[in-house]
Amino acid sequence: MIADGVVDEDKWLSAGIAGLQQNAFYMHRALDSNNLRDALKYSAQMLSELRTSKLSPHKYYELYMRAFDELRKLEMFFKEEARRGCSIVDLYELVQHAGNILPRLYLLCTVGSVYIKSKEAPAKDVLKDLVEMCRGIQHPVRGLFLRSYLSQVSRDKLPDIGSEYEGDADTVMDAVEFVLQNFTEMNKLWVRMQHQGLAREKEKREKERSELRDLVGKNLHVLGQIEGVDLDLYKEVVLPRILEQVVNCKDEIAQFYLMDCLIQVFPDEYHLQTLEILLSAFPQLQPAVDIKTVLSQLMERLSNYAASSAEVLPEFLQVEAFSKFNNAIGKVIETQVDMPAFGAVSLYSSLLTFTLHVHPDRLDYADQVLGACVKKLAGNEKLEDSRATKQIVALLTAPLQKYNDIVTVLKLPNYPRVMEYLDYETHKRMATAIIQSIMKNNTQISTAEKVEALFELIKGLIKDIDDSSNDEFDEDDIEEQNSVARLIQMLCNEDPEEMFKIICTVRKHITSGGQRRLPFTVPPLVFSCLKLIRQLQGRQMEGQDENPFGDEGSTAPKKIFQLLNQTVEALSSVPAPELALRLYLQCAEAANDSDLEPVAYEFFTQAYILYEEEISDSKAQIMALHLIIGTLQRMHVFGVENRDTLTHKATGYSAKLLKKPDQCRAVYACSHLFWVDDQDDVKDGERVLLCLKRALRIANAAQQMSSATRGNTGSVTLFVEILNKYLYFFEKGNPQINVASILSLIELINTEMQSDSTTPDPAADAFLANTMRYIEFQKQKGGAVGEKYEPIKKKKYLELDTY
Repeated sequence: MIADGVVDEDKWLSAGIAGLQQNAFYMHRALDSNNLRDALKYSAQMLSELRTSKLSPHKYYELYMRAFDELRKLEMFFKEEARRGCSIVDLYELVQHAGNILPRLYLLCTVGSVYIKSKEAPAKDVLKDLVEMCRGIQHPVRGLFLRSYLSQVSRDKLPDIGSEYEGDADTVMDAVEFVLQNFTEMNKLWVRMQHQGLAREKEKREKERSELRDLVGKNLHVLGQIEGVDLDLYKEVVLPRILEQVVNCKDEIAQFYLMDCLIQVFPDEYHLQTLEILLSAFPQLQPAVDIKTVLSQLMERLSNYAASSAEVLPEFLQVEAFSKFNNAIGKVIETQVDMPAFGAVSLYSSLLTFTLHVHPDRLDYADQVLGACVKKLAGNEKLEDSRATKQIVALLTAPLQKYNDIVTVLKLPNYPRVMEYLDYETHKRMATAIIQSIMKNNTQISTAEKVEALFELIKGLIKDIDDSSNDEFDEDDIEEQNSVARLIQMLCNEDPEEMFKIICTVRKHITSGGQRRLPFTVPPLVFSCLKLIRQLQGRQMEGQDENPFGDEGSTAPKKIFQLLNQTVEALSSVPAPELALRLYLQCAEAANDSDLEPVAYEFFTQAYILYEEEISDSKAQIMALHLIIGTLQRMHVFGVENRDTLTHKATGYSAKLLKKPDQCRAVYACSHLFWVDDQDDVKDGERVLLCLKRALRIANAAQQMSSATRGNTGSVTLFVEILNKYLYFFEKGNPQINVASILSLIELINTEMQSDSTTPDPAADAFLANTMRYIEFQKQKGGAVGEKYEPIKKKKYLELDTY
């Protein structure tokens, strides 16, 4: 059916074009022979092709444009006739004898254009006559194109300021009146199209109307081009007449398009000075009109106008632009009770953007917009409309982008209230955006009060709002938690007391956020505490002994250490024993620097308990044990009894590792616990030697096990590692490590490498060769070091140089 209709239209269009061209040919011949009567006859017949009702607006436009081109030629002929002495008044009357009204009016408009140009009559009289006579065509499509032709031929002949047609009898008001009258009649014809035809063809009619809308809008464009339309004339005549027509037509398509045209055509200054009149029309529009788009465009234009020059900003204050927009939006929302949340939030989002551009210093205005949005959303727990959610995100993002300072945003009380209406996932994305803004701008949040407000704002990242608390974190979740961790690291204040309050505030939020987040959020909090402790130590070293907590001596660090103990202990519920052990050891080091032996011992005790009860994986045990040994070796605060207890435990753990090589390495690492360079009271050469000998026994046992199970003794790497430990303590002056023991160990390694059961290992060979070169290097240094290494004779390991 549709295809048949298109084919029929094409046929009718082809027939119309053929008839038009045929009559145009005879018209041209008459014009060439200066035969006025025949020229009018054939031109009328040519224009009769425009009387068809069978063509769609798109097809009719093709036919109209061909007729328009021919009428241009006819107009030139009339001008020549007038120049040769033909009375233009007689010609004007002559064309009115055409048989059909449509050709008659086209010819009348053509001659009228020449009539105005001849100035034989006032332009306003001719224009008034033409616009009135065009009422004779009430068919919507034919009438619209006729009036469009009238507007086209007359637009350069309007009595405007500076125009040749302006005079005593012709004023700008006459030009405005003509265009407004033509606009009014065209809009009526355009709206009438909606109410003609069958109900099932509604979509087709709306499409056709969309194709014709520019014909109507051109009138407003012409009005905007009239130089004589100043602000007063626009305010008193033009705008009220346009709005009257827009409101009274009660057609949603026309109202939306014409309001949009009105905003685009006239200057921003006019809109600002007539804001109250313009905005008063919006609540009167049909409920189906997309008011949010039109209002948003108006606010965007005025925002750009405000940004164009600082000199115009006082005008916005003078006309109270914000207040008028705010009231107008409130009335629109109140009038359109069925407006969805998406539409209302869009309006407030545009208003907030306008406010931030025009009144960036008025935080009360911005908060007023957010408050109005909250009031509109009241009663909705969470928004399910994705479009509304998107607009809320835009609403919340605008202040962030404008101020680039979350501290300023936190001064808006209604900001977090708007965030409450976001669903969980969107809330998290918004919270991430806030953190990214903080990091990008390096914003300093330096008070506990601001931290409290901030963490309430980003609580979607800190605690589970929905039922997803048991779900595993994916990559995006991990990145979100890492961003929270970076945020915690950025919180600082030079005042220790305020910093401690900040830490307590953060701890309150993260400990209530669920177990899954603790491995990400506890470490940065712990290191913030440790940083504060070192800050206090620095103040004491600089002589600032005043305690910000009001207690005596080291109470302040003790308070922080108590907080640290409770915070790390929270990881036991995750569980994350390896992480907790690392943090306990970090805290122990900090307690060591603060000379708090009981506190340091307690942290080590907790670390040992975790090692014994929670860490069962062999690789994790190895890593944890070496961390324990390394940390304990650096401790200087322990007395003899506490140090012996902790050292004994560490050596005991070393011997209980699963694999012999791991036991060996852990045991010889323990030797460092008995010899610390900067502690004279921790230099027990005998126990160092015992550890190294025990490591040798374990290494030998490992080779025997390898020989029994694999048929070869494996590599000598462990022996070479132990040799390096011997050399280290020999160099440090341990009296129990002498030349004889080193030579003996080298001989043992040499023997093992010569054994047929030893597995060739290039890495071990290179390791040993480097060790030998180091001995030679030390001997060549001369002095005390050279003398010390000189007894280690080369002959004992000469044959090893090849390895």
